[in-house]
Amino acid sequence: MSRRTAGLLAGIAAYGSWGVIPIYFKAVSAAPPLELLAHRVVWALVLLVVLLKRQGRLAEFHAALRPGRTLAMLAASTVLIAVNWLVYIWAVVGDRVLEGSLGYFINPLVNVVLGVLVLKEKLERPVMVAVAVAALGVAWLTLSVGHPPWVSLTLAASFGSYGLLRKLAPVGAVVGLAVETLLLLPLALGYLAWAHGRGSLTFLAGDLGLDTLLVLAGPATAIPLLLFTAAARRLPLSTLGFIQYLSPTLQFLLAVFLWGEPLGRERAVAFGCIWAGLLIFTVHSLRRGVAEPLTEG
Repeated sequence: MSRRTAGLLAGIAAYGSWGVIPIYFKAVSAAPPLELLAHRVVWALVLLVVLLKRQGRLAEFHAALRPGRTLAMLAASTVLIAVNWLVYIWAVVGDRVLEGSLGYFINPLVNVVLGVLVLKEKLERPVMVAVAVAALGVAWLTLSVGHPPWVSLTLAASFGSYGLLRKLAPVGAVVGLAVETLLLLPLALGYLAWAHGRGSLTFLAGDLGLDTLLVLAGPATAIPLLLFTAAARRLPLSTLGFIQYLSPTLQFLLAVFLWGEPLGRERAVAFGCIWAGLLIFTVHSLRRGVAEPLTEG
């Protein structure tokens, strides 16, 4: 198998995993969103530390924990990824997967806006058109339903800002996620202890199947990231940037055809505008070979 083929398979597996992860969250929906988030933090950290030890990268992990600019950036990215994870879990459990997929469709264009505002990148004409068309879709949806699509915008803004910070922080993907989960660990354990004390903890409450699924939150978080990292080392960014749309597309299909979430005329028009903007953006990016990949933690 060639290096490029291996990278392509890893990329499809990574984004495919992120695309079907709503199925997992639906399966563990007996636990409240905060408990799901806590389990994701705890079990992901356990797996990540084991992986870092096997890779001989614990020294790199320890270095990232030293007080300084890198740790400060990772602390900020920790807040953003916690917000992103919690809102997305809440959306899936609350039958709002369609809104979640909309957020991740918008995300690449949010990255463009952040690049212009924060990194002072030049906004080329086709990208300006793409952002304007997508913004038109969001505006239409806001006027049609009477309020902005807060779930979608929160996911896109938090994840776009998270991606920007992680781009600037001089740490690898696995080490960075390990630091972030470690920083969240006291809150996660504190919540689990509090829920146990008030008798509302679903973990170890007699449902072995649910307990097993909750522990699998660790692999569900870490394995797609490892696959993405493997793909990123083997594929051009333009190819990876194109594959990224597999994730929200799968989420969209699950929402509409598996769980029957209503699409409606308002959402259909909004999605149409955003897809048109993404098409313009993707074609332009592929021509230049600079499409930015989307990672989901």
